[in-house]
Amino acid sequence: MVTAQKAKKLALFARVAGRQIGTQAARSRTGSAVLKGLRATAHSLGGALHQLWLEVTGFVFLVIAAAGAYGTLREYGKYRAGLEAGPGRMILAACFTISFAWFGLSSFVRFGKKR
Repeated sequence: MVTAQKAKKLALFARVAGRQIGTQAARSRTGSAVLKGLRATAHSLGGALHQLWLEVTGFVFLVIAAAGAYGTLREYGKYRAGLEAGPGRMILAACFTISFAWFGLSSFVRFGKKR
């Protein structure tokens, strides 16, 4: 069983070892080149993942907006048939649809700006 004191010592050892390896790698040309390459790869991968996130969230919001549009049409049909007293539910469904369509489109616009 690892006690709290041993865990603290292991954490301290890992931190010191990490610093030593990092500073020695940064001092050599090869280590410095490897670190710069890793940073560039991480930056590029992060940008690609961010663009993918914007695309996926935009698509999900547009799918939700399409479901809201279907609900709006259904509520409009009920309102025109006289099955409901007022247009409140139809207006609420339309506002829902418009807001989620806005979220989806703005996500795609942001994706286009990132390119």
